[in-house]
Amino acid sequence: MINQVGQIMLYVNNQDEAVRFWTEVVGFSVITEEDNGQGFRFIEIAPSMEAETSIVLHNKEFIAKMEPELNLGTPSLMFFTKNLEQLHTHLTNKNITVGEIVTMPSGKVFNFADFEGNYFAVMEKK
Repeated sequence: MINQVGQIMLYVNNQDEAVRFWTEVVGFSVITEEDNGQGFRFIEIAPSMEAETSIVLHNKEFIAKMEPELNLGTPSLMFFTKNLEQLHTHLTNKNITVGEIVTMPSGKVFNFADFEGNYFAVMEKK
């Protein structure tokens, strides 16, 4: 039986820019980086080295050639934070596209975009 989400595959156009966004802007860490020297490269990132779930950044063009039937769309991800306003201010100060903070029954939430225009959401749960 499945007992946790291990990795989420995120297919990007520019892996180096994606790593820069997630590490320098959002504050994630690089967990692992693999490169077979023949075009297959992936970078595993996570909010911390102890995180149970990580994101793996793959080259969208390379994966499309390897697996043409694979859905390469951006997954709809919801991150959690303990201080939503602070994160919102931090991303705004980094000139990242951020949405307004919205109060929902389960908590406060806003969305933000990476350098490629992919949107993600973050929530501070009640």
